[in-house]
Amino acid sequence: MKLSKLVALAALVAVGPAFAADKHDHAHGHESLHGGVVVEVKDIDLELVAKPDVIQLHLRDHGKPLDVANGSAKLTLLAGTEKQEVELKPAGDRLESKGSFKVGAGTKLVAVVTLPGKPSTTARFTLK
Repeated sequence: MKLSKLVALAALVAVGPAFAADKHDHAHGHESLHGGVVVEVKDIDLELVAKPDVIQLHLRDHGKPLDVANGSAKLTLLAGTEKQEVELKPAGDRLESKGSFKVGAGTKLVAVVTLPGKPSTTARFTLK
């Protein structure tokens, strides 16, 4: 009887990780709400909308917009051999910068986001 209980326990232990590894939702989606590229870092969705004249960064925590009123971000754009540094400032519900940007397909961007009371967050994007 003890051997059968041991076998049953071993089977339960072996099956548990299979359920945990199954595709599951963290109570929020990672879809683009503004037509940009979305990445998740530490349960925060960062959506980058990059156009030749404006770059916007939208932040969501479990689907709810984060307060970026006192935040900022430093963005590094890497397009081929060219490198451009951009400072994003609060603009309503997002961080934004206006100017002239090389944001073609394949451009890589690294954002370092700073929000009050939270550690800095680094996110990497590749434009399609």
